[in-house]
Amino acid sequence: MTTLVTGATGFVGSHVTRQLVNAGNSVRVLVRPSSNLELLDELPVERIEGDLRDVVSLDRAMRGVRRVFHVAADYRLWARNPEELYESNVEGTRRLIEAAARAGVERIVYTSTVATIALPGKGERLPNEDTRARLGDMIGHYKRSKFLAELEATKAAAAGVPVVIVNPTTPVGPGDWRPTPTGRIIVDFLNGKIPAYVDTGLNIVAVEDVATGHILAADRGRIGERYILGGRNMTFKQILDALAAITGRRAPRVRLPHAVALAAGYADEWFSRLTGREPQIPVEGVKMSRHRMFVECGKAERELGYEARSVTAAALERAVRWYVDHGYIGHRVRSKPAAQAQAA
Repeated sequence: MTTLVTGATGFVGSHVTRQLVNAGNSVRVLVRPSSNLELLDELPVERIEGDLRDVVSLDRAMRGVRRVFHVAADYRLWARNPEELYESNVEGTRRLIEAAARAGVERIVYTSTVATIALPGKGERLPNEDTRARLGDMIGHYKRSKFLAELEATKAAAAGVPVVIVNPTTPVGPGDWRPTPTGRIIVDFLNGKIPAYVDTGLNIVAVEDVATGHILAADRGRIGERYILGGRNMTFKQILDALAAITGRRAPRVRLPHAVALAAGYADEWFSRLTGREPQIPVEGVKMSRHRMFVECGKAERELGYEARSVTAAALERAVRWYVDHGYIGHRVRSKPAAQAQAA
């Protein structure tokens, strides 16, 4: 049985690919000529050059495939040309699903995001898969593009295409080479570039657990359903404190008002448009931080047998070690054992 993975050169996709290979699957990956293949080194996978914009390459990649993991996405909170996000995330997803349907693929797992889950009202219980959002609730082009892409997956499932949707929360761990916005937080902390924090929160999960959740969704997920793959709800301050315990660096003690952070974000984006560099403080990220993205993952646990097995401190420590080993840090960082960091 051949399994196709898109986004296999990325953070989550590389872990999905590795777990599939380790389980004895025959794996094919869709890669662009310009893709960074480092995370696929030494993995016995079949590489097919193609692009989500090229229907012919998608049809070629689908030949003989029984399962598809569509993990590829353009994950940027700022883009000089926002249309690139919609072309990749929305139109690319539609083309990929249509190609899979033409090939008679038995199961497609589409990787969405927790960002498409509606935020809770005041005093309401934690959001879950049944907490439905509207397009107008989405902050910024990335979230809007992923919301529309998830709609494409949902519509396809309603038309009989065997699509299951997974909604990872905030994965951390080794291999986030780009890095993602969450990985950037870790790198900036390690480089002493986070002097203050805002009052927000995220659901943190080990990337390895997210990858396992994808495979469980392929095996046990119900067509048309979505499953949150999460771990532990943590405030931003708790995340920074955990990184401090791991590294021995001091966590910031000053809480920055959102209004000040937003003003800094607008100033940074204005400067970025002049210089052409990516902003360090994306406005969309600051706007998102007004809300704590806490969720509950009971549906994935009940229906898939999903379990966040990794201790959050251990996942953060694996991320720290990976960044240190790969030269992302401008000074020496010594991490404590995960058990010691958890107790600190």
